[in-house]
Amino acid sequence: MTQRILAQWEKRGWSLYERYERHIGAFSFLFGLIFDNLTLTRVDLWFDNIVFLVHLTVVAGAMILLHLAASGRVSRALPEGLAKYLPIAMQFSFGNLFSGFFVFYSRSGSLITSWPFLVFLALLLVGNEIFRKYYARFAFHASIFFITLFSYLIFALPVLFHRMGAGIFIASGIGSAILIALFLALVGRISPARLRPRLMPAIISIAALYGIFHLLYFTNILPPIPLSLKDIGVYHSVTWSPKGIYSFQYEEETAFLFWRRPSRIFHRRGEAPVYVYSAVFAPTDLRTKIFHRWSYYNKRTEEWTSTDTLSFSIVGGRDGGWRGFTLKERVFPGAWRVEVVTERGQLLGRTTFEVANTDEPPTLVSREE
Repeated sequence: MTQRILAQWEKRGWSLYERYERHIGAFSFLFGLIFDNLTLTRVDLWFDNIVFLVHLTVVAGAMILLHLAASGRVSRALPEGLAKYLPIAMQFSFGNLFSGFFVFYSRSGSLITSWPFLVFLALLLVGNEIFRKYYARFAFHASIFFITLFSYLIFALPVLFHRMGAGIFIASGIGSAILIALFLALVGRISPARLRPRLMPAIISIAALYGIFHLLYFTNILPPIPLSLKDIGVYHSVTWSPKGIYSFQYEEETAFLFWRRPSRIFHRRGEAPVYVYSAVFAPTDLRTKIFHRWSYYNKRTEEWTSTDTLSFSIVGGRDGGWRGFTLKERVFPGAWRVEVVTERGQLLGRTTFEVANTDEPPTLVSREE
């Protein structure tokens, strides 16, 4: 009697899900993206990493149970009839993973250089709803699983080892390759006959993705996660006290551009230097160098011409980012740009401003933080 009632409720539940599947998917997509943007705050926090690890575990578990069910061991692995819900669980966790990755990678990268990878993540996030029927296909879900493993290790290993660079990235690739190999070996033990014709397409797809990730990294398209630019601006004066307090002097922007704190027009009197301040977030105890790359716009060649690359070291852990500034004295009128880059030249962000000579002292505003 009890089994009959449960079967009826299960049938009704599945019927409702099929009827409102599109609406449920759209709602969960929007809700998940908003929720992750509000709750996932720092790549080095335990909560954020536990969220990623839980979803990775759900994905791996669902895929293994799918193969157990397909191999005829369903009675020992899970109750009869629940196998059809496993692709839904995979879709849900994949969606949350890609939503979380998009939140973190978009905060880290500059759209100017990292847009191809961010578009790739966005397509995976949207495609999670479009291609849900393919989650039952081995090569497809194995490839997507590899992408999530690699995307997570790219920022998890720098947090773990407190450093970043090409060596750490290569270690992330090797680690994800080892994990996916162990997964394939486990599936092979569960259902060797079923895996055999599907193994080579999965390996080819994973190898191609492995190469694409390395290409994106070494061409500086991949965002420099776990770093992220929190603030940048051009100032007339920046000073620092031993108590860790920064003092700024700057020109206010016009009223209709109130969201810009310092003005993008720098009125320079005499030989006054130009200061550029930036705050870069890094995980706790991570130490690296950050560079300010100064350039001016050459009207004759219609290109940006680099003049100086000035560096300072940062130590991670501060919510608002590690603060630092550089200054330049030999600045002439025209358009200028300062880019914040890593040691490998990965772009975190930039600010552009116009220098205009003036005989009158500009009206300056002061603030501290």
